[in-house]
Amino acid sequence: MPVHVADDGCRIHCQLDGNGPPCLLIPGLGGEAGFWQGVASTLENDYRLIRIDHRGAGASDRPTGGYSIPRIMRDVLGVLDDLHIPRAHVVGHSTGGMIAQTLAVEAPERVAGLVLSGTWERVDTRFTRLFQARLALLEQAGPIAYHKLTQALGHDAGWIEANRAALDAELEQAEARLQPIAVQAARIRMLMEHDVFDRLGRITAPTLVIGGSDDALIPFASSERLAAAIPGARLASLPGGHFFPRAYPAPYAALLAGFLKEIDI
Repeated sequence: MPVHVADDGCRIHCQLDGNGPPCLLIPGLGGEAGFWQGVASTLENDYRLIRIDHRGAGASDRPTGGYSIPRIMRDVLGVLDDLHIPRAHVVGHSTGGMIAQTLAVEAPERVAGLVLSGTWERVDTRFTRLFQARLALLEQAGPIAYHKLTQALGHDAGWIEANRAALDAELEQAEARLQPIAVQAARIRMLMEHDVFDRLGRITAPTLVIGGSDDALIPFASSERLAAAIPGARLASLPGGHFFPRAYPAPYAALLAGFLKEIDI
């Protein structure tokens, strides 16, 4: 798999699949390209898919400092530059959606179509307290307790019951995947330090906002406010908890493809 070396020396792991117009898929706080596997398997016949592991996650390097949404946005642009892709569709879920918002504001010429799912419009009191609590749980109770809460908040009850064995296997990997804890803590803190709400009106790319109708982490009202703040944005909803693109990839991929096929690139 290709590796992008950022300007600070951090190596960013990339995964490339498929053929067609370029489409960048940015994962959420977990930061791993594998989040998109179900969606990618559906779309790879029609799009050239670019997936990354965030710095501090997956197979990418885990430097001790320098974590921020704008920093990861620059990593994303570096990946596109390495691949000689001047313009791409950009899809971001949750934290990836905030990275995608920032990219669309800071480098609008690089974004053809924009899809923002399960993401927030601004850092408000509810958001801050929720992530302060998650941070405290990680630092004081450890990765397994933290990941149990992530699973419970991230999926609907039916999916959890049907996939308990897979979720148990995830818990066995949590200690390794969430190390160093200081790095993961820095990645949580970066979420509380950045939004582009006051600049959302500058986004020019055709935009689709997809909210989780039963999302316990990012309420659908956040998606409504986000869509209202972006000129011409469309709004849609899907069930399946916060991680609906992972849990139920087929309806997500269908919605994505139906929107992106209308946009020239």
